[in-house]
Amino acid sequence: MKEELLKAYEILKQGGIILYPTDTIWGIGCDATNAKAIERIYKIKKRSVNKNMIILLDFPEKLYQYVSKIPETAFDFINNIKTPLTIVYPGAKNLPKILIAKDGSIAIRIVREEFCQKLIGLLNKPLISTSANISGEANPLIFSKVNPDIIKKVDYVVTLNKNSIKQLKSSTIIQFNTNGEYEIIRA
Repeated sequence: MKEELLKAYEILKQGGIILYPTDTIWGIGCDATNAKAIERIYKIKKRSVNKNMIILLDFPEKLYQYVSKIPETAFDFINNIKTPLTIVYPGAKNLPKILIAKDGSIAIRIVREEFCQKLIGLLNKPLISTSANISGEANPLIFSKVNPDIIKKVDYVVTLNKNSIKQLKSSTIIQFNTNGEYEIIRA
């Protein structure tokens, strides 16, 4: 794993894009603070910039770097829901404009999967996580289901866990509003 981490880290540090196994499905990622890399992911996926992407963080304490105000309830969800959980927070900050939704929100998932955690820790920045598919195609649960065009267009393909399935569905999504109230968007 160490060699894979270092290779992926070098690519990300240089503004590159990786194809990697996340805590849910195979994803395309880059440094979430690099607007040019994010634009490139939109082009690779043939995805409208009006459709937002999520970022991954390794620890809940890092939320304060990217969200203005975090409801206490968010930490209850993060600490008690054991399956992958994405939370949409209002008041995104310290991220490129292209990544922030029109309403000022950002979707963030705290990962528990070892490779992603360690990679985010090495980079010391959040990672973009978006499904490794062309917009409109099925999400790839295993590497063999990733569209070959995606593989050709990324800068590095992580070789770990190519045939294992982590999760049979995408993460649960909860959205908070500015009053700290929440709504379950996807269970």
